Amino acid sequence: MYDYSYCLNRDIICVDLKSFFASVSCIEKGLNPLTTKLAVVADTKRKGSVVLAATPPLKAIGIKTGSRLFEIPQRKDIYVINPSMKNYIQLSTQISKIALDYVAPEDFHQYSIDEFFMDVSESYHLFAHSPFSLAMQLQERIFNYTQIRSTIGIGSNLLLAKLSMDIDAKHTSLGISEWRYEDVPSKVWAIQPLRDMWGINRRTEAKLNKKGIFTIGHLANYPVEYLKRDFGVIGVDLHLHANGIDESVIRNPHRIYDKSLGKSQILMRDYSMNELKTVLNEQVDEVYFRSRKLNLYPTRISVSVGYADVGGVRKQFTNKTGFMNTYVITQLLWDYLSQWLEPDRLYRTMAISFGKFIPNQIKQLSLFDDPYQIKTETLENHLDFIRMKYGKDVVMRGSSLLNSGTLLERKGLIAGHKA
Repeated sequence: MYDYSYCLNRDIICVDLKSFFASVSCIEKGLNPLTTKLAVVADTKRKGSVVLAATPPLKAIGIKTGSRLFEIPQRKDIYVINPSMKNYIQLSTQISKIALDYVAPEDFHQYSIDEFFMDVSESYHLFAHSPFSLAMQLQERIFNYTQIRSTIGIGSNLLLAKLSMDIDAKHTSLGISEWRYEDVPSKVWAIQPLRDMWGINRRTEAKLNKKGIFTIGHLANYPVEYLKRDFGVIGVDLHLHANGIDESVIRNPHRIYDKSLGKSQILMRDYSMNELKTVLNEQVDEVYFRSRKLNLYPTRISVSVGYADVGGVRKQFTNKTGFMNTYVITQLLWDYLSQWLEPDRLYRTMAISFGKFIPNQIKQLSLFDDPYQIKTETLENHLDFIRMKYGKDVVMRGSSLLNSGTLLERKGLIAGHKA
């Protein structure tokens, strides 16, 4: 057991805006999110579109985030609408400004469009007699200004605040919960299944289950030396988190040790293997353009493709001198996919990622460079100039005009969704 008197002990507030996309869309139509069945769908014209958000009444009949449009019953009391990302971002920004009335910017962290953290340790006494009463005040202000309801978790650190919000706050009458170190044995250790714990995915859960670990209590009391042996540094973090310990401080600068750039898509219909080539070209062009703008070359690239039903293929490649143009990357990835994908299967997801970058100033010279690759690099530099001046979508491959192309549909989207 850890001695919590040596641990970081702050007053952290974690705020989640309930069913944010769906609630904003309801309010814009003059509807009550708590009584209206409404789904925000990526594209209402495509039956395979994914549900991005659903109001609580719609979730109650089985339609939730990740469901498909064709699964939604065609009823008069159910609203199905496209997202309005511009409005979502504007309202999220307004709510963040409310939060910043209570803390300095360096004590505020925007975790996502509908969730944020505040370290109120040094400021709550200016507005309330306790962090809990400040949370009530903040919750009321957000609702009065936007009509958006929120749940709030309070904790001694970021982890406990997040867990109290995720696990407990939605079940309380006020929508506010507070977890401190003394609550760890009764509340954190009771969490199961393991994947309900912040930071544990299904793959890690399966590995832990094989060791007889099924609750966070089991994990907290498992020998840390064995976790370190089997999981490395992550194993130590798992043990600390299971005991409610997190030494992260919002205002401390966070250094990213392994920056990566990527692109992932859930395709709007099932694709044949040959059609994936168009999507691969588009993704490589987009991500590599972003890396060249930063004057960086990737030395690690990866691709993953998901079948329409279950399973998929994933592969990572490395080149210590760097991948220098889209021609090399596309050929390498497609050669692999052509070999390992099943031609008769249908596909629904594709993602690529670039990482472990090197500056283009240290590009290694070679007497044996392929003339075609050199020509391709020169062409891409000219295309970059045009895109930087007139917009990244002003130039595209002819293949993007095919039925398998997605670039035209994605023009003007914000975060992959309609503005």
